[in-house]
Amino acid sequence: QDQQGLRWTTAHSIPPHTLTRMAREWLEEDTPNFDPAGACVGSLEVQARLLCKTPHSVLAGSPFFTAVFTEVGCTVDWIFQEGDEIDAVTLTAVVRGPARSLLLGERPALNCLARASGIATRCSRLQRMAAAGGWHGEVAGTRKTTPGFRLVEKYAMLVGGASTHRHDLSGMVMLKDNHIWASGSITQAVQTARSVCGFSSKIEVECCSAEEAREAAGAGADIVMLDNFLPQELHVEAQALKVEFPTTLIEGSGGVTPDNLALYFSPHVDIISLGCITQGCPVVDFSLKVQKPVSPLEIHL
Repeated sequence: QDQQGLRWTTAHSIPPHTLTRMAREWLEEDTPNFDPAGACVGSLEVQARLLCKTPHSVLAGSPFFTAVFTEVGCTVDWIFQEGDEIDAVTLTAVVRGPARSLLLGERPALNCLARASGIATRCSRLQRMAAAGGWHGEVAGTRKTTPGFRLVEKYAMLVGGASTHRHDLSGMVMLKDNHIWASGSITQAVQTARSVCGFSSKIEVECCSAEEAREAAGAGADIVMLDNFLPQELHVEAQALKVEFPTTLIEGSGGVTPDNLALYFSPHVDIISLGCITQGCPVVDFSLKVQKPVSPLEIHL
């Protein structure tokens, strides 16, 4: 499957009713009652140009952008497609509809697009670093997402070529230091979690030492996270674990940034997760400009 086909598959993973629900919630948040400015513009049919003003950006979030405008009775014609890299400041899409409706959807739609495209752009760059370094593992995000906006941000990771990691607490078991301390031991925590999740969920254990990592793998953890290890320490411990537990997945995490990511690449490390994929990630700058009519009857680009 080619990359463009994969991007379309990703877009089709969002149920239509979910897009509709989210669009309605965003619009309700932004306009909970009257829209006084809407009285100024009325329902004259207009069109607006969506401009991407950040060069070398990956477009992501178009399903959410379109859903917002669909909800207010507007249409969107895309010039670039989801996952495309936009190399220059350029026209990206055209939105058409009643003026007041278009302006109702403007800010919620732009917010989604700017945030999602920023995350996809960062993920794409991280993936390129991995490819350049000859590393074949997975760059992954975390649960350090914006409350209420996780689906958009996890989706953007996919568009950018990264792995989402678990979506929520129900998606995979991750036993962190607080779980271990509360339950008494890594072994006890893994056994208790397995009795609940059964065969259908993986169990990951966050480990801060070589001893903890061996206990976790020996207890049956599917994934061992080596947390806050220095790069060289990570390489040594990951190799040792793979010798003893060859089927256990090894994740490196903690302190990894775009600047030092390459230092963590190792044939023995399967996953590297970065909170900065979502936390502190720059947005892509988009603007939506309504075109001034040339005459009362005709609007031109």
